[in-house]
Amino acid sequence: MARKIVVIGGGAAGMTAASTAREQGEDDITLITEDEHVAYSPCAIPFVLEGKIKDFRSIVMHTPEFYQSERNIKVLVRTTVDKVDLDKRHLTTKDGQNLGFDILILATGGTVFVPPVDGRDLKGVFPVRWISDGQAIMDHLPKVQQAVVAGAGVVGLEMAVALHERGKQVTVVEMFDQVFPRVLDKDMADLVRSHCESLGIKFVMGTPLSRIEGKEDVTGVTVGNVHIPCQMVIMATGVRANLKLPEQMGLDIGPLGAVRVSPSLQPYRKGRLVPDVYLAGDVVMCQSAVTAGPTMSQLGSTAVRQGRVAGIRATGGKATFPGTASPFISVIGGLQVGGTGISRSLADYYGLKVKEALVEGSSRARYYPGGKTTTVKLLADADSGRLVGGQIIGGEDVTGRVNWITAALLEGVTVQEFVQRMENAYCPPTSMVVDTVNAAAEKLARLFRD
Repeated sequence: MARKIVVIGGGAAGMTAASTAREQGEDDITLITEDEHVAYSPCAIPFVLEGKIKDFRSIVMHTPEFYQSERNIKVLVRTTVDKVDLDKRHLTTKDGQNLGFDILILATGGTVFVPPVDGRDLKGVFPVRWISDGQAIMDHLPKVQQAVVAGAGVVGLEMAVALHERGKQVTVVEMFDQVFPRVLDKDMADLVRSHCESLGIKFVMGTPLSRIEGKEDVTGVTVGNVHIPCQMVIMATGVRANLKLPEQMGLDIGPLGAVRVSPSLQPYRKGRLVPDVYLAGDVVMCQSAVTAGPTMSQLGSTAVRQGRVAGIRATGGKATFPGTASPFISVIGGLQVGGTGISRSLADYYGLKVKEALVEGSSRARYYPGGKTTTVKLLADADSGRLVGGQIIGGEDVTGRVNWITAALLEGVTVQEFVQRMENAYCPPTSMVVDTVNAAAEKLARLFRD
């Protein structure tokens, strides 16, 4: 007998879960999303604004009609779920629809955190989450000469570069003393900031946004005692798990502000596993692969992996989601910035003592034309020597090197084992014979011999 599977959320996690469930069987599948689009990556929005991608239509991979006709998945867009009754197994939408379900997959994602500053509701203040946000920013750009980006994380700096490429004067405001807080160490983050400053982007660091000024439209911001005139403010101040439905359902929330789940991606309620409910994506708190303790992995790649597990589970399969190293990559004005595992600040958070090594090299053999400076930093547990993190900044081929380090982290390799066992392909146009990653590992291994 066909089961009724309802998926709430049309992002990477939700669409992957629905498609995977369809691959596994002939169940009745309905997906509900508040957005008007499905099957696109919000990560692409800054690159559309920058002009690297033609338009927003180009980043939509499939339409709701495609899922209905090609995969027999019913998709309800612009639809908000108000309440889920787990005991009666039905949900109610804001427009009054009532849907029953046998299996529920919750992939409600995250919401942009907008700090409670005066003026945040003025015209010209924008989050960056959905295509509609990107289009609203695009429509407002002709009115803008100066823009302020609040937040110097991945999205913040990608947006800063995009606006700069559109000919705007851009200032980035960050409450921490470095860009890419938490995921990069300060010595690496300073390289990224210097690169952005070389493009003409300004920074105000170590001070949060105090106030957004204007009557109806934005005219400026106040940061500490500094006034910065602007006609646009981009809120890139972080994403938090969307807990509206999980809290209404009484699900247990973990210490990082997201839903606590088991490896099967089932939630808990009052400490007990909830049957026939699975979660995936930004709403989930999962296990770190490199240290004991929970982590947040709000990445599209993680969402897809979790969506696949949720889809298999929903149809009776036995897949589980292991710990994650959360490898990431970003391109900031031509500079590739990547990392995996934990940074020193996260090691401090987990109470883990680490040793570290930083090496600068080239992406190609030194004699081969066109090589880009590549800086690699590796971190290892000070007691065991196990690799726990890596950060790379360079002009090309950072993704492959991050993936290489990630594989080592997931296998629990020590830095000594990395030096002895981990091989790399070599050709002058693609790397030095001793790759910069190898050189960083050798430098780090020496610290354990001294």
